[in-house]
Amino acid sequence: MSTDTNADADDESTSNCGASSTESTTSEASTDSSSSKCGASSSTDDSSDSTCGASSSSGSSSSSSCGASSSDDDSSNEKEVGSTVDDFDAEPGKLSAVGLGPGHPEGMTDRAKTALLEADHIVGYTTYIDLIPDEITEEADELYDTPMCGEVSRTEEAIDRALAGHDVAIVGSGDPNVYALGGLALEILESKGATASMVDFEAVPGVPAAQSCAARLGAPLVNDTVSISLSDHLVPMPEIESRLHSAAKESFTITIYNPWSRKRRENFEKCCEILMAHRDEDTPVGIVHGAGRDDEQVMITELGELEELGESEIIDMTTTIVVGNEDTYVWDDRMVTPRGYETKYDY
Repeated sequence: MSTDTNADADDESTSNCGASSTESTTSEASTDSSSSKCGASSSTDDSSDSTCGASSSSGSSSSSSCGASSSDDDSSNEKEVGSTVDDFDAEPGKLSAVGLGPGHPEGMTDRAKTALLEADHIVGYTTYIDLIPDEITEEADELYDTPMCGEVSRTEEAIDRALAGHDVAIVGSGDPNVYALGGLALEILESKGATASMVDFEAVPGVPAAQSCAARLGAPLVNDTVSISLSDHLVPMPEIESRLHSAAKESFTITIYNPWSRKRRENFEKCCEILMAHRDEDTPVGIVHGAGRDDEQVMITELGELEELGESEIIDMTTTIVVGNEDTYVWDDRMVTPRGYETKYDY
């Protein structure tokens, strides 16, 4: 149950949005078949749609695998944003970063549902758009989704739509402030010369993966806890390793996000090695795959068994792992981390 994985560009994807693009491929150019639904200037020579803000000049119906502006002929990383606030003449609308929670309608807050129903346009990663109940998406004027990768371009898409006068919700699983796009939205607004007040920016909280998965495991997070993502897409692995060492040698429970993908096997193995260097092999570990979704799996195991589970189907990008501290124990198939009441009260 990863959050807007998030920043995890493990798969190539296509994007027809965002800022300026100057890609060329071998297909023929077609002069007038593109549309710009809500943005600044657009001059396209191809049959692709530019549904959002900034300028686009692409030589064909090619894909931009991750980005806002791009000038590469192949899959490129995301580049700088395109349009600025001066490119828009409309009275800005509202921009909301909405957390969907664990991924099922019952796990969404009423506040999140209200924010989505009030939005003209809903923007997000395809998987997250699919998690929104039909009765909400059917009320939106437009849905805009991109595959994995393209976090910057779809966030700019949402911002450009808001600057063009629409009320926009950009969605992610969990909470918009936990490995998600709340901060990126504010950074891009700043880079465009806009302000958060200009679009009445609001972060609508949702239940993060750490909490929804902990609820499946019992009560493992009731004392001091930290969360660490194993994704090195945005944070270099040496920094992740340093954080793991720092957390593991203290009495924190540790929630591991983004533990495994086809490009991240070594990160998971290194994580297990670091944890084992600081904690006993019988330390309880909870594993939750796809919390709240149809393929949910829950397992409680021991730290010494964790690494060998890396090749199993229970650990992937939708999995969250909770590593207990030295006081965590398993009772009645539930993880329990004492809060400290037992030191002050008799019960």
